[in-house]
Amino acid sequence: MRFFIGILVLATGLSAQTANAPADPVGAVVSRLDLERYKAHIKGLSQFGDRMQGTQRNRDAIDWLEKQLRGLGYSNVERQRFMSGSGPLENIYATKIGTAIPGEMYIVSAHMDGRGGGEAADDDGSGCAVVLELARVLAMPDVRTSRSVRFIFWNNEEFGMDGSGTYALERARLKGTAAEPKWLGVIQHDMMMYDHGMPPGPKQAANADINIEYQRDSRMAAQSRELAAALQTANRLHARSYPATIGANMAGTDSIRFEDLVASVSVRENERVTGIVMGSNPHHHEPTDKFETYAEEDFRFGFTSAQTTLGALGQLAGITLARPR
Repeated sequence: MRFFIGILVLATGLSAQTANAPADPVGAVVSRLDLERYKAHIKGLSQFGDRMQGTQRNRDAIDWLEKQLRGLGYSNVERQRFMSGSGPLENIYATKIGTAIPGEMYIVSAHMDGRGGGEAADDDGSGCAVVLELARVLAMPDVRTSRSVRFIFWNNEEFGMDGSGTYALERARLKGTAAEPKWLGVIQHDMMMYDHGMPPGPKQAANADINIEYQRDSRMAAQSRELAAALQTANRLHARSYPATIGANMAGTDSIRFEDLVASVSVRENERVTGIVMGSNPHHHEPTDKFETYAEEDFRFGFTSAQTTLGALGQLAGITLARPR
């Protein structure tokens, strides 16, 4: 009799755990992203001004990013020093360690430097805020990823992309070893908030969309196209405020340093060549690129990119929630 009672108690406990587990763990984790926190990340980084490479502003911003990552619970924050034309600079990153396949990872990145004499709030505080907000949610105690996810803030994108270039050069030969997990994909975020049409209008365009770009001429074009498609699918499932479109001419951002090495995409407010270069954002590299310049719908547009990327990582890196005990 005790045996059957024990079985009944065990079954009841399992049923309770199953009932408490969300049917869609990825959606449940995406729902933990917070717009106000996203805005606060941009505001926090903007306090240092444009963070031009070689300045104290740049060094202070790196210190601030380390403080944020450690405050989220990452004890494995690392800095990678490299030399630029203005002297030594540093990339900074932290890693969510996978529970099942820790030796494979996705890189989620943005560049922390800026120029123009403003606050570099959009270029690229908005991208850094996506990375920070994803790092915050994935650091929660009950959130697991099967594969590792590395959150990287590149330095000196503005004058040569040598931060990402140094990382790619130094770490490519190590990937798949104990020193560096195998790369599965790079998802770069660079300028996330401003799609006001062409010519740009005063408000977010009615047909504003998130642009996911890969490079059709790269060695990893097929794999990069698949990564872009995974992001677009996640956008449809988890970020319905603004749609995502795919382009095939990724340029002018840190992910190009990886395009021949691993699946690589950039997520941004407009296509680089047909949009940003052609004047789609009047605040690009200007003193007006300040937090106060942007409206609520601009921040919400950038926040949609965070939902898109986290939703994709849910499938790619294998996000699950630990069941309550």
